[in-house]
Amino acid sequence: MNQIVPRRSDGTIQKKRLKQPWPKDRLFKILSIDGGGIRGIFPAAYLAEIERRFLGGAPITGHFDMVAGTSTGGIIALALAKGMTAQGALDIYLNKGDRIFPTLKGAERLIRSVKSVGQPKYDQDVLRAALEEEFGDELFGAAKISCVIPCFEGLHGEPFIYKTPHHPDYKWDQHKSMVDIALHTSAAPTVFPAVQNDGYIMVDGGLFANNPIMNALVDAIACFDVPFENIRILSIGTGEETFSLSENAQNGGLKDWAILLPFLAAFRAQSKNALGQAFLLAGKDNVVRIDVPESAKQIALDDVARAKEELPLTARALVEGSGHYVNSVFFNDKA
Repeated sequence: MNQIVPRRSDGTIQKKRLKQPWPKDRLFKILSIDGGGIRGIFPAAYLAEIERRFLGGAPITGHFDMVAGTSTGGIIALALAKGMTAQGALDIYLNKGDRIFPTLKGAERLIRSVKSVGQPKYDQDVLRAALEEEFGDELFGAAKISCVIPCFEGLHGEPFIYKTPHHPDYKWDQHKSMVDIALHTSAAPTVFPAVQNDGYIMVDGGLFANNPIMNALVDAIACFDVPFENIRILSIGTGEETFSLSENAQNGGLKDWAILLPFLAAFRAQSKNALGQAFLLAGKDNVVRIDVPESAKQIALDDVARAKEELPLTARALVEGSGHYVNSVFFNDKA
């Protein structure tokens, strides 16, 4: 009989963490990046534009104390933690997006649509190869900034959050490869298969934390002796679709709530709730949320052509409006 690995939560320390000292007059700055497939072009492009306009092309990482990312946001967070510029992270999407999410036409497209009913839509080996080109054999423990990456573990059905060794209690994850963690957090159901990992079954962290702002904030206050009022958070989304329950859904049954609607509602509710909690704890004035304006038809997770055409322009326009304020809060000094 195969031995079942224990729940990760079984190893949770049962006492409060011993808070690490933090200078009283120093801010603690967090960067949080949502999931969203190829729409990761937006946060990467926004940050790259900040680098270009305000930092002389230098990487943004030196201006934050912690970065959190889920799914595609996790890939960006890992790239930044490795020491890449945001422009470098953006280039991953611009140069490799078509390979990861290939566009098919005619009969091939129809065949893929039919197959996707019973199997993941895309080849995870292609994603792995693309990630290996960027991250090589870099280990998570070599990250240049504290990092929090949410995943979901499917064997026991519970959150599985990777954390760098920025606290003495965090010893498990530092020897994992960045490639593996990127694959785990981005294994979106129906898009890529779950990943077998030393007996665990790893799935996209977006199932419970597509917006990881609270994972980062809770970790910061648990690990460091920093008052809430000294925390600053830059939270970047990847766009939301305009949402309103139709009359059919309000009074409907299975046919009106099947498959897509619950996911849309859950993702939206999780993000809004996490943001609201962060506003309450850190103060709304200390949390800056940057996101693509809502639209009636959101860019699909795998619509590479539309994402490449629209999102860099949207990012540039939003930096025009918010860049000077964001620069004054987060980039006028080093973390």
